[in-house]
Amino acid sequence: MQLEILPLSTPKNKIADESQLVFGKQFSDRMFVMEFDRGRGWHSARIQPYGPFSLEPAAMVLHYSQEIFEGLKAFRRADGAIALFRPKDNIARFNRSAKRMCMPEVDEQFFLDALLELIRLEADWVPRSAGTSLYIRPTMIASEPMLGVRPADQYLCYIILSPVGAYYKGGIAPVKIWISDHYVRAAHGGTGEAKTGGNYAASLMAAKEAAENGYDQVLWLDARQKKYVEEVGSMNMLFLYDGKIVTSPLNGTVLDGITRRSVLQLLVDRGYQIEERALSIDEVMEGAENGRLAEAFGTGTAVVISPVGSFCYKNRCVQIGNGKTGELTMKIYQELTDIQYGRQPDKYHWVMPV
Repeated sequence: MQLEILPLSTPKNKIADESQLVFGKQFSDRMFVMEFDRGRGWHSARIQPYGPFSLEPAAMVLHYSQEIFEGLKAFRRADGAIALFRPKDNIARFNRSAKRMCMPEVDEQFFLDALLELIRLEADWVPRSAGTSLYIRPTMIASEPMLGVRPADQYLCYIILSPVGAYYKGGIAPVKIWISDHYVRAAHGGTGEAKTGGNYAASLMAAKEAAENGYDQVLWLDARQKKYVEEVGSMNMLFLYDGKIVTSPLNGTVLDGITRRSVLQLLVDRGYQIEERALSIDEVMEGAENGRLAEAFGTGTAVVISPVGSFCYKNRCVQIGNGKTGELTMKIYQELTDIQYGRQPDKYHWVMPV
């Protein structure tokens, strides 16, 4: 399949003051698009001006939520060069999500090459200020117009780009987490491990209630017993418990986070023992009170590392450590971002130059 580059006639105005960048509000001039038809496969791959799609009201994505997406970043380094962080891992996860949602997989090398070409064309959209980046959103939707519950025969796959500001404009700061004892995010046998829109739509009610009560995020418990910690809506969770790192196992209900993988490797290299096991909410609350739980933090593409200052569960709130960002949390945040921005050598070969 050939990649066609369509002309761009009217470039957009970029935000001159990069301190005003917010997440997901502005998009670059171009996007990558390709289409799929059953019996023909993927075709019509092109990089075209950013703009709306034409979908029929009966498009299956609108009725049966057959949709997946990914999230990764491009970083501007001190010398002006641009680099991606673990893009092959994101594309591989994109295909795993596609398989779970009965959608066609993409050719991973072609998809990577198309992404690299898109970034090269849109290089001026990668911001330069400290902490900023270009957020990359690959997406696939079922575009066939059909009312009937089955896998679609037509799909639209695209990549859009959004320059984003530093997640913590005032410096990395702890968040207050509400633990849901009513709503659940995912159950065994469901789509929890896929990066599909329905998982996020299902989380909105709990997130809304948490925000109304002054909390920053929701921590989900397992669907069966509502006893064991799984993940926060946009982050995997890690706990420094009894000097070890405890995190939920990847058992089908937790997203296999790329940042999670990276952080676990950094922690192993620092000599920490990793326990991927079910951690009960009772252990979390009691551990915070008796000091066995020294630090807790989330990991994700958007936030990188998010320290937790407190957990609240059934009208009971506990503070983690002194309520401030933990020493280990800060060190891991610094080490990972130093690798991403080229301030530290990448001995893991995670970074890909554009």
